[in-house]
Amino acid sequence: MEKGSKMWTCCRRWWVSFFRLLVPRCCAVCGRSLDDGEEILCLRCDMDMPRTNYHLWPDNPLERSLWGKMPLGRASAYFFYHRKDGYAHLVHLLKYGGRKDLCEAVGRKMAAELSATDFFRGIDLLLPVPLHPNKQRRRGYNQSECIARGISAVTGIPLDTSLLRRDKDTESQTRKHVLQRQENVAGIFSLRSPGPLAGKHVLIIDDVFTTGSTVTACADALCEVEGLTVSVLTLSCAGH
Repeated sequence: MEKGSKMWTCCRRWWVSFFRLLVPRCCAVCGRSLDDGEEILCLRCDMDMPRTNYHLWPDNPLERSLWGKMPLGRASAYFFYHRKDGYAHLVHLLKYGGRKDLCEAVGRKMAAELSATDFFRGIDLLLPVPLHPNKQRRRGYNQSECIARGISAVTGIPLDTSLLRRDKDTESQTRKHVLQRQENVAGIFSLRSPGPLAGKHVLIIDDVFTTGSTVTACADALCEVEGLTVSVLTLSCAGH
C-alpha cells in the first residue's frame, strides 16, 4: 500500500512538472515563470507590491473618504493601483482575463496577510459587490465574488451572494469622473430582505476602490437594516 502511494506521488509530480513545461505558471505582474513555492506573483513582484497597509492605520484615507456615508466599521485596500504599472495588469486579468482561479488565489493571499491583525474580528458576513446578471453571463464570473470566496476560505467567514443584487446593467466606471461615477451607480443595488442582516457586521468586498461610489451605493441599499455595521475591503485602490 505504501509502495503504491509513493509511486502515485512520483507520477503526480512528474505530470505536474511536465504540464508546467508545456504551460508554465507565470507571474501575473511581470510574466516571469514562477518557481516552486511561488503563487500568483514571483518573489520580487511580491516584495515590490505597493501595499497600502491601511489595515494597520486607524482612520486611514480610505476610511476618511467614507465617513458619513455609511455606518462604517473599518476600511482597507490591499495595494495601490496605478494604471500604467504591472499591478494594473493583475487587476485587468482578474476583471477581464477569465482568471477565476487567480481571483480566489488573490483573495486567499490578501486574507492571509490581514488575518495576522484584527481586521476580520467581529465580521459576520462577506458581501461581494454583485454584477448585473447580464454582465456576469458575458464575463462568466463575478471577480469580487471570487475574491470573497478566497477570503472566506482563509477566514471561515461565510459569504452571501443572494441578499444584495444589482438591478441595473450600468456602463463601465473606468473613464468617468467623480460626479459621473456617482450618477452611474445611484440606486442600482437593492436588498432582498433586511431581516438576516439586523445587528450584523458585514464586509463589502470589491476589486477596485477609486472614488468609493460603488461601495457607497451598496451601503445605501443596506441603510434600512437596523443596527448594521458596514466595513469595506478592496483588492486595490487609486494610487497616492
